[in-house]
Amino acid sequence: MTRKLVSFDWAMKKILRQKANFVILEGFLTELLKFDVKIEEVLESEANQENEEDKFNRVDLLAKNENEQLILIEVQYSSEIDYFQRMLYGSSKLITEYISKGDSGYKNIKKVYSVNIVYFALGQGEDYIYYGKTEFRGLYKKHDILKPSKRQQEDFCIKTIADIYPEYYILRINQFNDIAKNSLDEWIYFLKNEEIKSDFKAKGLSEAKETLDVMKLDDKARAIYNRREENKIYKSSLLYTAKLKGIEEGEKIGIKKGKLEEKIKTAKNLLLANMDIEFICKTTGLSIEKTNKLRDL
Repeated sequence: MTRKLVSFDWAMKKILRQKANFVILEGFLTELLKFDVKIEEVLESEANQENEEDKFNRVDLLAKNENEQLILIEVQYSSEIDYFQRMLYGSSKLITEYISKGDSGYKNIKKVYSVNIVYFALGQGEDYIYYGKTEFRGLYKKHDILKPSKRQQEDFCIKTIADIYPEYYILRINQFNDIAKNSLDEWIYFLKNEEIKSDFKAKGLSEAKETLDVMKLDDKARAIYNRREENKIYKSSLLYTAKLKGIEEGEKIGIKKGKLEEKIKTAKNLLLANMDIEFICKTTGLSIEKTNKLRDL
């Protein structure tokens, strides 16, 4: 039987910040970014701090790798209509916060990778993993991509202009169909189901399976975790109930509006037939004032 593991956002807050557990993050990022990631340290970021009710229902972790690149991982459960804008804000804020001021101007701007793990319907699309980067393409020669000069490549240690700009990954976890076709999908399966199958071989998963076992938490930590999971389910239930009530109210308003429109249509027809105002009011249920206004239209 597959053992239940703690959720990835909980692990980011409580477990993965410890240097001994960097191998788990390194495995996940290596599978996603498609190059070997070695984490140098975990830095402070705005959502690291706890709040009593997890009001933002999100957590993030900011890591710096051995190449001085910044990797921001964010997990978000609650729907947020301006999430794309906040992704941009987050990467821009990191660039301005960590730029080396003084002698070399913009040369030492940090490369930023923004990894966004979302559990809500973000945007429109059929895939569950999306990747975005910045390229400059010719306006008239569509296949011509602007490249850095040889001097720029040497000075800035880059191969393409995209190597300077932030790169974005969006993992829409709820879109995943639970069929792991490759090692990255094995990680997506874990992010969605909080379990790791015995035949999964992706980097970092064997360590995650060992370290993130709920039953290996001490009694206090396990009680806190279980209460948090219960609260998450409760909040989800409240949102679902509110959504249903909203649909019901909308249907009632629609029916009421439809009946009123039908009454107005009948009244107009009777006015065209020069019927008595009092008769029209009794027939439709409209007030005399409302009926007179229809006559003046």
